[in-house]
Amino acid sequence: MNYEIVTLPEKKAAGITARTNNHAPDMGSVIGGLWESFYAKGVYDSIPADRRGCVLGIYSDYESDENGDYDMTAACEVADDAGLPENLRIRTIPAGRYAKFVVRGDVQQALVQFWMELWSMNLNRAFQADFEEYHGMTGEEAEIHVYIGLKED
Repeated sequence: MNYEIVTLPEKKAAGITARTNNHAPDMGSVIGGLWESFYAKGVYDSIPADRRGCVLGIYSDYESDENGDYDMTAACEVADDAGLPENLRIRTIPAGRYAKFVVRGDVQQALVQFWMELWSMNLNRAFQADFEEYHGMTGEEAEIHVYIGLKED
């Protein structure tokens, strides 16, 4: 898979979180349910319109690596937490180096394939925070930028 190395500033995001594991039999329904709640139960709409940035899927608080538990947060990028509903969780994506991948296709199928391929790659991952940045959908086609946190050399 092709990627580029980018350096990003710190980002803040507000959303809802669930804890899961890539080997858990209910992992798909946990993450799918999180996104359903984010949109269908009004979480996205509860973030003031002038504060909504890109929609993000954030993977953080890794127990160890891709085999351990982690938090998944469905969120929007925000400048700060002022004026946000109290039920939202604030996540900080650390500044640093990231491998940036561009994924195109059906949201679910393309991302599942991406993560399966990523797990077999030899990247020097930091396992602090990785995130998906959703750039839009046209029909069933989506463009998602996936950022994988790297250890500093």
